[in-house]
Amino acid sequence: MSENRRAAVLGSPIAHSLSPVLHRAAYEQLGLRGWTYDRFEVDEAALPGFFKRLDEAGGPAWAGLSLTMPLKRAVIPLLDRISDTAASVEAVNTVVFTEDGGRIGDNTDIPGMLAALRERGVERVERAAVLGAGATASSALAALSRICAGEVTAYVRSGARAAEMRQWGERLGVAVRTADWSDAAEAFRAPLVIATTPAGTTDALAAAVPERPGALFDVLYDPWPTALAAAWSARGGAVVGGLDLLVHQAVLQVERMTGRAPAPLAAMRQAGEAALAAR
Repeated sequence: MSENRRAAVLGSPIAHSLSPVLHRAAYEQLGLRGWTYDRFEVDEAALPGFFKRLDEAGGPAWAGLSLTMPLKRAVIPLLDRISDTAASVEAVNTVVFTEDGGRIGDNTDIPGMLAALRERGVERVERAAVLGAGATASSALAALSRICAGEVTAYVRSGARAAEMRQWGERLGVAVRTADWSDAAEAFRAPLVIATTPAGTTDALAAAVPERPGALFDVLYDPWPTALAAAWSARGGAVVGGLDLLVHQAVLQVERMTGRAPAPLAAMRQAGEAALAAR
């Protein structure tokens, strides 16, 4: 596949995104010389207009789009159909344009989480804990629905967030128990902890990491390591980081957009690590 094609990541803010680094590294390894991947600052209000301009634009055909916050739900009405995975959490992070102009929405965050965990030897757990209750937390529950045999405890800051997580659990077929954030250190008793909170939120919990922790999946990648991830590693626990997630979900995006598989995981990770180190 050597013809010129375009792809990009959309979101707001978007300047920090590593997606161009990862996708361009993949194109180079796959020999897709005429492919380009850019980033565009687009918020919810601007998204319909962006799609309209895509339809009117000349030049290379569009292969696909990566979507970050706050567009993962806002894009759904603009698509022709979405995958069952995306529908399960009402979130699309990948749009693939078909030969006949169709717009297909997918979610590679969920299988990306599973692939990142599997790479660290986490394939099945008896129970798990989730720190936080935002959009990433619902994706975490969707991933856990496939690998967690028992209960998931979600540690949240408000009754409204607790209700949301229980609703997601019912929808996804996960037994979700909610607990107050003040008890978040109790999460570390679980064999798998998934931290989905913003930078700095879990720093105060680092001192509570037990002597023999299980596995930690911290979805942040910048700054890295987080205080929690560093403490976890120091005690010998397995750690999956946000770059692992970013790379694995980008691998799946590249495969869907280009039709080429497998995407070059090692080269994409190396490019991401180099870009982070340079910041």
